[in-house]
Amino acid sequence: MLFDAKAEQLVCDHCGATESVVDDTNWTITEQDFNSALRAELPDSEMETSRVTKCENCGAQVEFEGENHASECPFCASPIVLDTGTNRHIKPKGVLPFAVAEKSARESMSQWLGKLWFAPNDLQEYARKGRRLQGIYVPYWTYDAQTESDYRGQRGDAYYVNKTVTVMVDGKSQTRTRRERKIRWRSAAGHISKFFDDILILASHSLPKRYTDKLVPWDLSEMKAYSPSYLAGYHAEAYSVSLDDGFTEAQVIMEREIRQLVRRDIGGDEQRISSLKTNISAVTYKHVLLPVWLAAYKYNGKSYRFVVNGQTGKVQGERPWSKIKIAIAVVLGLIVAAGIGYVAYINQ
Repeated sequence: MLFDAKAEQLVCDHCGATESVVDDTNWTITEQDFNSALRAELPDSEMETSRVTKCENCGAQVEFEGENHASECPFCASPIVLDTGTNRHIKPKGVLPFAVAEKSARESMSQWLGKLWFAPNDLQEYARKGRRLQGIYVPYWTYDAQTESDYRGQRGDAYYVNKTVTVMVDGKSQTRTRRERKIRWRSAAGHISKFFDDILILASHSLPKRYTDKLVPWDLSEMKAYSPSYLAGYHAEAYSVSLDDGFTEAQVIMEREIRQLVRRDIGGDEQRISSLKTNISAVTYKHVLLPVWLAAYKYNGKSYRFVVNGQTGKVQGERPWSKIKIAIAVVLGLIVAAGIGYVAYINQ
């Protein structure tokens, strides 16, 4: 049976029979204590063991339920050896169900591919043939944290002075007055308090991060408490970015935003930050699964991947370049340039 996001129930792909989603209404999406997880003090109820198949080409660890197997990696289209290994990991707390059907996602991807200049024709033909996309639940970490920051720096206020300069005009020197911008600096210090809520960090090495990061925004208010029923008919990837490593990435995001807040607090036209000390406390996390439609395409022996936001239909991806189309464009450009040059010559 497959999970139907619109109907919010399981639907048989063959006979149309339906079944309610198994969802414990008392199971809410709660934050987990970060330090307890690092000390491996989570109770067994927060852990789960799943069967995984690892792709040796891209490193994806794809979870499979029941007797479900795959002979092709959904992330890179490479053949994979069936494996029955197990992976024990932190259980997901939330899942964002698919809201965009596979057909709609494929149409969005076809439109996106059609707009790519110099893409090979067989790539666009691949999209038109309508090969089904793979529905993947991709692992993410979310982090909450309270930060308190003390800073020292300088505030720069701009002012202008008139400066006399000598310039040459028609071989003769002339005196001109020019306004010159200067900065008046003065010391600044202060305190910034900021609570960060749901910093979203990709917990996978399998997908190209530069593209998955561009699938935002995600409406996390639509998150459901995790139930295996939501995964029916889809693949799910086990996280490969540890909780600790994910938080290191989250700290970079927090640092960047805190610096922006400090500059705003300093004010003026320019700012200098000489010292910034931040204390981070009350750190919590969630392991969540977000919906992504994925297409993997092989061209000249290399894998190219296209990802579609399963909630909004937004498309991102890698793309090959057609050398033939580029060569034709260069030749046409030379012909046009030669034609323009010829017309200019005969009109002299």
